[in-house]
Amino acid sequence: MQITRITDLSTAGLADYSRLTDVALRRVLEPAGGLYIAESPKVIARALNAGHRPRSLLIQEQWMPDAERLLVDWPDVPVYVGEASVLEQLTGYNLHRGALAAMHRPALEPVEALLTDARRIVILEDIVDHTNVGAIFRSVAGLGADAVLITPRCADPLYRRSVRVSMGTVLQVPWTRLPEWSVATPLLHAAGFHLAALALSDAAVSLDVFAEAPPERLAIILGAEGDGLSQHALAASDTVVTIPMLHGVDSLNVASASAVALYALRSAHSFVTSAGPMNDAKKLG
Repeated sequence: MQITRITDLSTAGLADYSRLTDVALRRVLEPAGGLYIAESPKVIARALNAGHRPRSLLIQEQWMPDAERLLVDWPDVPVYVGEASVLEQLTGYNLHRGALAAMHRPALEPVEALLTDARRIVILEDIVDHTNVGAIFRSVAGLGADAVLITPRCADPLYRRSVRVSMGTVLQVPWTRLPEWSVATPLLHAAGFHLAALALSDAAVSLDVFAEAPPERLAIILGAEGDGLSQHALAASDTVVTIPMLHGVDSLNVASASAVALYALRSAHSFVTSAGPMNDAKKLG
């Protein structure tokens, strides 16, 4: 490993880790710089297992053994080591999860490539809360959907909080960005997908009823916190589906709703053991 002990926060290479708590800054800086931040040895291991290339690591001295294990195949990657107070000054928070890695951001796949063999996909429309995005990805990985498509204004799944909340599954689940609905709708229909919008509507079908005979190729559309799905998304959908609720509660948090819908609409093929990136979660624990 190429070890640099931090004595000066202006050291070349540390800019990737500066002001990690500034969401607005990182939203611009990370995609533009072609990087994302993986936090904790487990998440970094998942990123490496997914074939992502590390740019550098930032750790405290006691986490050196973990760095050596993680970078066994990457001996030339710089490792920056510093005292807890120095790292907190750099990043803006207490680095208690052991390690951060600046990872090269992989190129996004074309939408068509993700649709080819998929049977269950999830579409996130303009969900801006990174915690919800990460939680939805974890549900997708655990409950067997094949891919996630996100709209142009949806939060970045590779933002640090999303990656952490997802337990690294955003690094395993195939995902890409959709074009606007005017282009996305015919694209999805041409691939044979039935679009089911999860929303409140007087004309909505109960999830229980819809799950009795779900379409073979199904896209579940989830909307933004508070506002729900746009009129464009509702117009694009073939069916509006609602989760039956009790005691005057009209809806669930979008991440919780995703888990309920994915379980109810799971397809048998999703739980057949096979080789592939989605099965790496068991190996990595």
